[in-house]
Amino acid sequence: MATSKNILVLCTGNSCRSQLLHGYLAQALGNRASVYSAGVEVHGLNPRAVRVMAEDGVDIAAHTSNHVEEYAAVPFDYVLTVCDHAHEVCPVFPSSAKKFHHNFPDPARATGSEEKIMSQFRAVREQVRAYAHDFAQTQFPTA
Repeated sequence: MATSKNILVLCTGNSCRSQLLHGYLAQALGNRASVYSAGVEVHGLNPRAVRVMAEDGVDIAAHTSNHVEEYAAVPFDYVLTVCDHAHEVCPVFPSSAKKFHHNFPDPARATGSEEKIMSQFRAVREQVRAYAHDFAQTQFPTA
């Protein structure tokens, strides 16, 4: 069996988008990859992110919000940025890491009623789930 790959999902605050993708990739890839998520800042895990993932059967409640510098020594095979800000200020990683970028809308910026805000979280969750599925299929094809 091939060795597990290291994946870093990077966002601005490591509170929503990176946490969603972290959850879906960990679920999809299992022991084929070690998934980490971090931010160029640390904003804490967003409780609404935890809630929308639980609605889809993915438990991210134990995730922590981490600063990217905490993983400086980890040899990443993939670095996935999920917002333009993180992409622009992304620290330099060893050139061996494959870099992917997709700018997802930030559900934490949603305003209005709780239902409108949760609707935005669900919409972003669906985009992230589709992205995670595509990434897993293309980068980790099953034999």
